[in-house]
Amino acid sequence: MRREQLHCHPLANPASVVTSKDAKYRITVLTDGLVRLEWSPNASFMDCASTFALNRNLPTPEFRVLDRGQDGLEILTSRFKLSYDKKSFSASGLTVQVLGSLTDYDSIWRYGSEVKDLGGTTRTLDEINGRINLGPAVISRRGFALIDDSKSMLFESDGWVTARDCKDAIDLYLFAYGHDYHYAIETLYALSGHQPLLPRWALGNWWSRFHAYSEMEYLDLMDEFKRKGIPMSVAVLDMDWHLVRQEVCRKAGVSGWTGYTWDKSLFPDPASFGRELHKRGLKVSLNDHPADGIASFEEPYHRVARALDYDTSNGDTIPFDITNRKFCDTFFKILHRQVEEDSVCDFWWIDWQQGPHSRVMGIDPLWMLNHFQYLDNMRPGRHPLIFSRFAGPGSHRYPIGFSGDTIVSWESLEFQPEFTNCASNIGYGWWSHDIGGHMQGKRDDELQTRWVQYGVFSPIMRLHSAANPWNVKEPWHFRPEHSKIQSEFLRLRHKLVPYLQTMNMRAARGGMPLCRPVYWSYPESDEAYQVPNQYMFGSNMIVAPITRPQSQTTYLAKTKAWLPSGMYADLFTGAVYKGDRTLWLHRTLQHYPVLAPCGAIIPMDGSEIAENGCPIPNHLEIVVIPGADGTFELLEEQPDQHGVASLDSTSVTNFTFSQAEGKLTISPPSSCVGLPSKRTWTIRFHTTILAGQVQVMVGSQLTRCTPERIPNGFKLEIKEASINSRISIAIGEDPKLQGPSHLDLCSEILAAAQIKYDLKETIWKALTLEPSRLRQASRLHGIDMGQDVLDALLEQLYALDG
Repeated sequence: MRREQLHCHPLANPASVVTSKDAKYRITVLTDGLVRLEWSPNASFMDCASTFALNRNLPTPEFRVLDRGQDGLEILTSRFKLSYDKKSFSASGLTVQVLGSLTDYDSIWRYGSEVKDLGGTTRTLDEINGRINLGPAVISRRGFALIDDSKSMLFESDGWVTARDCKDAIDLYLFAYGHDYHYAIETLYALSGHQPLLPRWALGNWWSRFHAYSEMEYLDLMDEFKRKGIPMSVAVLDMDWHLVRQEVCRKAGVSGWTGYTWDKSLFPDPASFGRELHKRGLKVSLNDHPADGIASFEEPYHRVARALDYDTSNGDTIPFDITNRKFCDTFFKILHRQVEEDSVCDFWWIDWQQGPHSRVMGIDPLWMLNHFQYLDNMRPGRHPLIFSRFAGPGSHRYPIGFSGDTIVSWESLEFQPEFTNCASNIGYGWWSHDIGGHMQGKRDDELQTRWVQYGVFSPIMRLHSAANPWNVKEPWHFRPEHSKIQSEFLRLRHKLVPYLQTMNMRAARGGMPLCRPVYWSYPESDEAYQVPNQYMFGSNMIVAPITRPQSQTTYLAKTKAWLPSGMYADLFTGAVYKGDRTLWLHRTLQHYPVLAPCGAIIPMDGSEIAENGCPIPNHLEIVVIPGADGTFELLEEQPDQHGVASLDSTSVTNFTFSQAEGKLTISPPSSCVGLPSKRTWTIRFHTTILAGQVQVMVGSQLTRCTPERIPNGFKLEIKEASINSRISIAIGEDPKLQGPSHLDLCSEILAAAQIKYDLKETIWKALTLEPSRLRQASRLHGIDMGQDVLDALLEQLYALDG
């Protein structure tokens, strides 16, 4: 096992430590907003890395210690004041006050008191229908949050893991950053390690289903997606890739859930099957339920037994014991390696469902599997990646998260955005959900469509379902309207990859997760906390997901949204909204509430149909929302000879939009390695009226480009420009942001509404006979039309004048 790949610096700077000779306490001021609090009854303190805290060797912040002898001590930083009586930790003897004006809430932490943080995440959503309690976070409206590291596992010097010896020791990390949520997360990453870089292909569409596919059936399905113009990037095989229900399983006395021998009746040539998937631009993941051990009929059985000196004379199953060093090494280097070499497995889906207990008290098998599987996949020629459940704080180092077997229901969908957003409060940015739900439930085409739309604007887009022939996720199995919309959104996911990859690379550099609660950016606005499902999607989009069915009167679904100050354009409808307000957004089935602020620049794959595997595109589409200045740095990876990317080799392309000049400038990339020599550019100015002549410069050459009117704006195309060229597009000074007329939008709502024709006429007169939107709204309130219709119309009236 390559344990040496664990890079950590656990010993804190001595200047940061406050203690005394033979003291039973130790206080370490790690940053101006993070303090470690230790109590040991035998005055023995732990300096090795824990599974949560890898890097305590942080620069010593400025702080003062007021030591009052037997009367205790105080520690002051720019962010907090700690008071301690030097005795066994107690509510009266150990407090931390967060400095600065926060909220009306108490901003003093007392040892042992309840910490009302903003919620982190949890191990799994298995069999959950709706909400579930969340684990700890490092941010709170009260300004402080706590991570109790007292029971976590420890790393030994060679990278192995052990349980703690002293059961009565206390080891706490108090985050006291007030409402500086971004900095609290940055500090979490500094202490616990950054989120790793995902491979680009992980950001595309994944296919997964609990189904006993044959080789040809699976390949035919991937080809059908291709024929229908729906790109894919990852092919996941659930447990039926291996022997499951055969007589040998029964004779060995095993359930069949664990397996390491390909079912040759379904996959006669696994290596050929894997090569065919790779030819189609797909990476491969195999499911592994390891809990039942290695049965005697498994192909790697004797190799594993020899490595472990295990007696095979009785054909006994080799028990799974990840707490045993020798077994751990053998599990990855022999057992998994043989499967990988005999077929193709780019990364493993670790499907551990047996809880946190092992043969050694304090050792969580899920955490062991996640950690050592991730390290094992770091070997040359492979991009480290796993797919597994959350195993506690620090798990963000081992992406991607598998949220488990959820119920097919609107309740499940309604909780998933909040669940995903809150995970960022503990630094966990890459959850993958069973899009559409896994099991139970009932057929609901609208639910599936809305879930796919959310999946496209979630960290990982993975379709999955249970072993039920009626529970299908292929878009073409749904009614035509839903099939069309689902397919379009799956195509959109791959078009978004240039934007997603930039956010992926930013996150891996210690930046923010892709999906974040809006209160991160607006912590002093009460309204930001009232929309838990709404989130920032990267730097330039706000998503207010639809999680409830549409009205049967308007055929519109609605969702509550809060818009910060500024002006915003809906990327689907083109509607323009003035911010600093809460409102209900109503959308038809084909539209999803994704808004971008003025000045936003969004890079997308410009290919008509994006390719499988998410390669770096030759054609980029740049969406610009005029109305304010804007910049964007497009980050593109430069893979090594094995196709593996790292943060050490990155190409940066800068985009700048000047509102005053009405000009977009595209700078040459910082490096051309791995990029096409020429690129076609489509520039789309969203919700914009073209007021004058367009001038396009490619390098020093004036280039003729004819603008094309499109719904909600116009676009132009620059064909095959040299990648080294500086490009500028001027569309006229101070371009205006203009969406569809509010009367046109109201007309569409009325046309579709299932209400009486005479009532429609009455409503229309109220809208057209009054000169101002405020007067129109007042008239509408006096008409008995039903709340659904009224709310949908009021959205259009209040969008700019509420």
